[in-house]
Amino acid sequence: MTIQLRIGYLQVKVKLQLSPQDRISGGGLQIYKLLSLPPPITLQPLLSISSFSPILYAIHCSVATAAAAEVVSPSSTRLGWIGTGVMGSSMCAHLTKAGYTVTVFNRTLSKAQPLVDMGARLANSPRELASQPNIVFSIVGFPSDVRQVLLDPEHGALSGLRPGGVLVDMTTSEPSLACEISAAASAKNCASIDAPVSGGDRGAKNGTLAIFAGGDEAVVNRLSPVFSLMGKVNYMGPSGKGQYAKLANQIIIASTMVGLVEGIIYAYKAGLNVASFLEAISTGAAGSKSLDLYGSRILKRDFEPGFFVNHFVKDLGICLKECQSMGLALPGLALAQQLYLSLKAHGEGNLGTPALILALERLNNVTLPAI
Repeated sequence: MTIQLRIGYLQVKVKLQLSPQDRISGGGLQIYKLLSLPPPITLQPLLSISSFSPILYAIHCSVATAAAAEVVSPSSTRLGWIGTGVMGSSMCAHLTKAGYTVTVFNRTLSKAQPLVDMGARLANSPRELASQPNIVFSIVGFPSDVRQVLLDPEHGALSGLRPGGVLVDMTTSEPSLACEISAAASAKNCASIDAPVSGGDRGAKNGTLAIFAGGDEAVVNRLSPVFSLMGKVNYMGPSGKGQYAKLANQIIIASTMVGLVEGIIYAYKAGLNVASFLEAISTGAAGSKSLDLYGSRILKRDFEPGFFVNHFVKDLGICLKECQSMGLALPGLALAQQLYLSLKAHGEGNLGTPALILALERLNNVTLPAI
């Protein structure tokens, strides 16, 4: 027996496999998964048929939408964006240029002005921002910021998000917080995806970021038209797994950066032309994305933040905390965290991650000349 209903914009087919003697009395039926829509969605009253009992042997659900309402596109989807810093401003700009209606919020409102000039709307709070969009993105500094802008009961985005909406947190944050956000979103019939990114300011500007997504895979797939504007999305597993993937990524970057600046210091002390040396190794086994992104910046003494030292110290601190809970000893990670922490102690936390060279210069009492 198949029953087809229309609930709002949803057209739902429910196939009931029943024995002849079964009866369904009046009441409601809760369907916990409607394809890419977040659980739980309650359809009540669903049906009232006296000739069947409450025993349901199987329920198969499929959802179709009027005028492809689930398809994410500029014509049908409103977006919200929280956090317009170094990374967020470039990422959000891609969405605006693609024709999406975007509402933005940033604690320092002036930093959102370039996006407003491009056509974005400005909200005064995350809750106000979330009252209209179907999907709300966030990329802020620290886990405490994530909690404030998304979960604050009075001003957070989730408090204003309508049922069926999606939160996408692109901040590098704690996996446990990603799971907490997911549970809170589900309780409001919404969904949540943790989707931190890698690629730095250049990747954000060029739309070539690596995006690590955790959560419901169907929701991630539904959001792929938006993700593709910012880079390549990689599905990592259920809620929290996107954050775990990003933390593993940061562990690799941390040790790679230590190796890069140590190699530069060594080449300099050996009397090599450091620029020529970096060019020579770029196509060999020592070549890396970190070398491509930061090698020339280090030689130019360009420490403008594509990614803040303060934020990298935060990331590595989360990594170490997770390692402790897992019983892992990662000495390379610990060393890198201490070196970056020394930059923060010298008041250099607002510089970019290539500033690690300063810590090695101090250790060795050398200063590379700017090229």
